[in-house]
Amino acid sequence: MGTDEHRDHHGNPEDLTEYIARLDDPGRDEWQRPDAVLATLGITRASVVCEIGAGTGYFALRLAKLAAWVYAIDVEPRLLSLLRDRAASAGVQNLTPVLGLPLDPLIPSATCDLILTVNTFHHVPEKAPYLRRLKVALRPGGRVAIIDFHKRELPVGPPEDHKLDRGECLAQIGAADLRVLAEHDSLPYQYFLVVGA
Repeated sequence: MGTDEHRDHHGNPEDLTEYIARLDDPGRDEWQRPDAVLATLGITRASVVCEIGAGTGYFALRLAKLAAWVYAIDVEPRLLSLLRDRAASAGVQNLTPVLGLPLDPLIPSATCDLILTVNTFHHVPEKAPYLRRLKVALRPGGRVAIIDFHKRELPVGPPEDHKLDRGECLAQIGAADLRVLAEHDSLPYQYFLVVGA
């Protein structure tokens, strides 16, 4: 993935077919470790979960097997259409696709026990205000889990200049009056922060 690929106004590669193939790459499970990530987060059948940047449903469809309800947020309508079709094909009835805005995920206040964002936070244009908006969407005791690529040369992920350094992510978390509740080092290419009020 070089820095010369054309990107849309959300920072995603313009070639949607190629981007979907990347999101759905069978080799992704090895380094993304989705089942381990979700086990770490302790989601129960009573949990209401939101995923920011749901894409093709890589995490959202797994979340729907664990949680009471999933709000799957994305700013790309073509990806949400694909996710809606995949959810219908899988018989998933506890997932709501939501077309969010770059500055507002459009989640109702005090709705979520957990908000998960994987490989997406680096796309958010105004990070601290966005995190404050996520905080409003949390129920008491709710958490936000941020997983994103380390800002260095990696065999997967976006070009280095599109990545968000862990230190800068921590600064934005602090600016949003959130604090780190836990940090996990189980992923080879990404940091994994769990934050709350």
